[in-house]
Amino acid sequence: MEIKAAVVFEPSGKFSIEELELSDPNEDELLVRIVGAGICHTDLVARDMHLPIPPERALPSVFGHEGAGVVEKVGARVTKVQPGDHVALSWDCCGACPSCRSGNDPYCHNFFLHNFNGARPDGTTTLRKGDQVIYGNFFSQSSFANFALANERNVVKVSKDVPLEILGPLGCGVQTGAGAVMNMLQPRPGASIAVFGVGPVGMSAVLAAVVCGCTTIIAVDIIPDRLKKAKEFGATHTINAGEVNPVEAIQDITGGGADFTLECVGNPQVLRQAVDALPRCGVCGLLGVVPPGTEVSLDMDLIMNGRTVRGVIEGDAIPDLFIPKLIELYSQGRFPFDGMITFYPFEEINQAVEDMEEGRVIKPVLKL
Repeated sequence: MEIKAAVVFEPSGKFSIEELELSDPNEDELLVRIVGAGICHTDLVARDMHLPIPPERALPSVFGHEGAGVVEKVGARVTKVQPGDHVALSWDCCGACPSCRSGNDPYCHNFFLHNFNGARPDGTTTLRKGDQVIYGNFFSQSSFANFALANERNVVKVSKDVPLEILGPLGCGVQTGAGAVMNMLQPRPGASIAVFGVGPVGMSAVLAAVVCGCTTIIAVDIIPDRLKKAKEFGATHTINAGEVNPVEAIQDITGGGADFTLECVGNPQVLRQAVDALPRCGVCGLLGVVPPGTEVSLDMDLIMNGRTVRGVIEGDAIPDLFIPKLIELYSQGRFPFDGMITFYPFEEINQAVEDMEEGRVIKPVLKL
């Protein structure tokens, strides 16, 4: 079928709205009419070729992995949803490796194959422009388009009582930040937490810290507007890391260090600060996306004294279970993640990306 999609033709290039041909769904796939698609930092990292996408299937490509929409058609073996259902799209996994079998789906041994392959896991492609192959299947969706193919494994059926256009970011950014707090850190009521970088992931972590009952919630960033929004979302303290030493400021606020810290930037220097800001037995979660091979220098003595550094993928979440919980919290007014969203028409995707990169908006969402 003919669709409209945003295509990147060269590394770090602009998104170009193109008419493409999309394949019919396979037996375990479904066709989704996209209503809203969040723009995530990972989309831009992929655009810049900083993810391990096979070079022969890297460009031209359609990205987008925070889609939400309406099921239009399902393959013969799909039983999870049916046409007309509202769904949020998330990441895919193989379902068969040791991690998947043990319930640790985000750490699937075949995660790259199912999400960053530029094609289906078997290497077949789904998009064309005339005789030219356009690569996609990004996070098994490529939702920067008005229609997308997804796998039964990476769709989550959602209530029709919630505005569909806001739900896309739950599939990655919001799920990652909130899940890092709720699923991995699991802070006790009264705990302290410092979040380094309050973009969409960090802001979601702030919201989750409020839900969990943390009483000292410190937002660290260099953009004043983000710090102001974090305060509105429940941060008890804000630190502009461009003006003061964040480690010293956190130690002053907490009397020795925050029980938990999160690095949501993808910067070795910031990770070092997040670890240094811990007290003994504190835990630092690493969420920031970096190119493979990025190294960091840490004080080994600090780590030996009971501190933990833990990497977190997709918030340690199982989307089918976690996304409905976040939606229920939203419906109760306890998780107002839509307050970070700015909507853009699909045709203004490049403006949305620019505003995101310049820090003018927190979470741009394309409306299709």
